[in-house]
Amino acid sequence: MDPHPLASPIPVIGFVAPSGSGKTTLLQKLVPVLRRRGRRIGYLKHAHHGFEVDRPGKDSFEIRAAGALQVLLASGDRWVLQSAREASGQDPDLEEMLARFDPGQIDLILVEGFKFSAFPKLEVHRAGLGKPYLYPADPDIRALITDGAPPAGAHPPLLPLGDPEAIADFILEDLAK
Repeated sequence: MDPHPLASPIPVIGFVAPSGSGKTTLLQKLVPVLRRRGRRIGYLKHAHHGFEVDRPGKDSFEIRAAGALQVLLASGDRWVLQSAREASGQDPDLEEMLARFDPGQIDLILVEGFKFSAFPKLEVHRAGLGKPYLYPADPDIRALITDGAPPAGAHPPLLPLGDPEAIADFILEDLAK
């Protein structure tokens, strides 16, 4: 796998699947495994709907509502930068979002979503949902993470959905190539 898609100096691997397949649940189990193996993880999630990380009544919310295009909240523990997009409603650009990560702090970015972008991905497939596989139409899917029986015909390598250790093994071995 080319671990540096687009212009990212940090290796990137995506997790794609229809909503409800368990991507986030899997990532919540996978991140601690990768951390124990010495990886500093960044996470990028494509949100299909608008979202707020602040709430009305808070100073930062009110200043943003008054017209500030960027608001940075900072404490002794963390900071978050909110930035308004000029073209509201337009899907975010994967390369632009990856460029926001600090390569001095992160050495692997896990991406949830952005399934129509060209970069290395793992498909999460939950058999009980009855949804079609994505891999036949996406050459960037490197492995199939599933809780079901192997699909008929040619398919990418299979990884068990309930085994984050095996998924971490695959990711780290693939990155080392």
